Amino acid sequence: MIKVIAISRQFGSGGRTIGKETAKLLGIPCYDREIIEKVSQNCGFSKEYVENQGEYANHRSWLGRAFDGANRFDGMTNQDKIWVEQRKIILDIAEKPCVIVGRCADYILRDRDDVLKAFIHADDVSRAERIVKLYGEKDDKPEKRLKDKDKRRAAYYKYYTETEWGVAANYHISLDSGKLGIDGCVKILAHIYGAI
Repeated sequence: MIKVIAISRQFGSGGRTIGKETAKLLGIPCYDREIIEKVSQNCGFSKEYVENQGEYANHRSWLGRAFDGANRFDGMTNQDKIWVEQRKIILDIAEKPCVIVGRCADYILRDRDDVLKAFIHADDVSRAERIVKLYGEKDDKPEKRLKDKDKRRAAYYKYYTETEWGVAANYHISLDSGKLGIDGCVKILAHIYGAI
């Protein structure tokens, strides 16, 4: 029986919205930015800092990381501390039915049989239109923003999980929100959650 849905998503694919709407339809909580707030409270970092370091940070060589301004007395960077705390929070909240968006939850919960791991993606045109609609025009072209965000997510995921982000074999289901629509993806996830 499925208890938790862990959603990974391309930037601009609507994964966050799909997670929230699926949780609403199922009557269970959705955790996304709430995890950032919990990490911030527990680690003493600002929410902005946690958000920047907690999923999108670029990873450089070990030498570059040695000069990243982190506290090295315990051998951990600030980003490592955020990862450890984030992992604890995800393991805790996954004890009850919920939807978790991002934060490597699919990997953290990989050994559990009661977790549905989903990847939400869409074509570049659909994603570019969505981010312009949601976030407005920026100096960078939408396509460049998509590429940069996805590249940083993939690097973060690879660094902490040693696996490839977005590879179909790492998920139970992969949904194209550009073709299926937000509502279509929500219905599919809710149906699987209730049917298994």
